[in-house]
Amino acid sequence: MKKTHIISFAVIAVAVGILISASKDVTTYANFSQASQSGDRVKLIGQLVKDRPVEYNPEKDADFLSFWLRDDAGEVRLVELHAAKPQDFERSESIVLTGEMRDDRFAASEMLLKCPSKYKDQEVYVREKG
Repeated sequence: MKKTHIISFAVIAVAVGILISASKDVTTYANFSQASQSGDRVKLIGQLVKDRPVEYNPEKDADFLSFWLRDDAGEVRLVELHAAKPQDFERSESIVLTGEMRDDRFAASEMLLKCPSKYKDQEVYVREKG
């Protein structure tokens, strides 16, 4: 075989690997009840429930955050994320979470915040350490 054939096969193999890994990250949008029924990894959009407690104690565990979220259907559930609390978390307008339901709580692995700004919308992306 020629070197060009070997390089071509290697490039094709890498491309197939990238496509397979990217397809694993495809998730659908759902609310809490749909996430409970499916049992799959989903994306969830909601707002922070500001009259319920946010648990974050960096002295105890800097990579654990729990809070209450109201989804677009109006259902409120506890969310847990193993990552540090982002700055201005309480000021977020909406939160997009990626994760799955575990019992009666949502275990998030990624969080994207949409925060208000004076000049433009800002987004903050948080990913679980792992």
